[in-house]
Amino acid sequence: MKVLHVTPHLGGGVGKAHAAMRAVFPPEVEQTFALLEAPRDRRYADLIERGGARVIVAENLEHVAKLAADADIVQFEFWNHPRMFECLARCAFPPMRSVFWSHNSGIFRPLIPHGLMLEAMRFVFTTPASLNIRSLVLLPEAMKRKIAVINSGFGLPNVEIKEDRRRARPAIAYLGTVDFVKMHPGFFDAIDALPRNDIRVSVWGAVDRAGPVAARARAMRHPERIEFRGETKDPVAALADADIFFYPLQPHHYGTAENALVEAMSLGLVPIVLNNPAEQAIVRNGETGLVAGSIEECAPLLQMLMLSPDVCERLSRNAVEHVAETRTPDQSASDFMILWLGLLGKPPLHCDLRGAVGDSPAEWFAASQSPVGMQGQSVHWDIAQQPSKGTLGHFESVFAGDESLARLRQSVS
Repeated sequence: MKVLHVTPHLGGGVGKAHAAMRAVFPPEVEQTFALLEAPRDRRYADLIERGGARVIVAENLEHVAKLAADADIVQFEFWNHPRMFECLARCAFPPMRSVFWSHNSGIFRPLIPHGLMLEAMRFVFTTPASLNIRSLVLLPEAMKRKIAVINSGFGLPNVEIKEDRRRARPAIAYLGTVDFVKMHPGFFDAIDALPRNDIRVSVWGAVDRAGPVAARARAMRHPERIEFRGETKDPVAALADADIFFYPLQPHHYGTAENALVEAMSLGLVPIVLNNPAEQAIVRNGETGLVAGSIEECAPLLQMLMLSPDVCERLSRNAVEHVAETRTPDQSASDFMILWLGLLGKPPLHCDLRGAVGDSPAEWFAASQSPVGMQGQSVHWDIAQQPSKGTLGHFESVFAGDESLARLRQSVS
């Protein structure tokens, strides 16, 4: 079985998930990963290649079409990357057995263009939280049967868990995006509100020392409680001395599988999260961690864990067991094998992907901001946003000088 994966790149959670699954796929699964841009970080691409798959940077869209013609299954690793939209709209794909694995939740912006769910032979989410998105209600009942959920966030394998995590000074850690585009700004308020004087919090991830996150930390009453540790490629070592994983995210964040959260739980850290859909799909309140209804509830929960080592130990054990039972690459690889084999008995079909996302970069961007794209409804977004993941600025940086984007920015200025 030949599977072509079309993806902007293999960085972050997408590359990590495929590297883990490639290690457990049977040799009969021949995977080719066609990257739509040159990789900045080859860590996961190299792991995938060492696992026996082929990773290539597509020469152009004609090259992608030829690869698709030679594949039994064409799987799009979908998120709102400008190059992905360009490929969907402008590549002359042959009839194919198409699968979309969405690494956007679609619950909040960036949304998933409704037409993609209609055109794909199978559409797969990475979190069960996505089953509640409003656009699914618009799908005919027969088409709802082609929707699936396959997890992309896995626990860390072969890690020795400490049997006794009791200590006089429980340590708190955060690992992930250190930017208020995802991290909740109330993170520092919750840490400041703790009454103990022996608090230490390690924050792992790239941070702009002149940016708003660092400024918020400096403005704390107890800034000495926060230690920015920078990026790490070794979460096991980074989290080795932590007991609590404090992971409050913005209510409308874009995450799905939340690798850092799952990995921390697999190491025995007790998570405290907010009641956002993606996190609630991972953490069972009172069983495998604690779910706060607001940022104001976080400090009392942190304090309770610090004062209750028995509760902390119970939640820790449950978190480890839950991840080991439910979030493994073997399970996800098996789910994909079943899904792909089910498609092999069906004839390839033509997909009108261009009709699903639009003709121009402005329409592609708008397709992820409104369920109806540019078709007459008011669409609101932050035109001042920097060129980070899927923003208007990102589209402008990829399609520099594009007239449709210039008109779009002018229309909302």
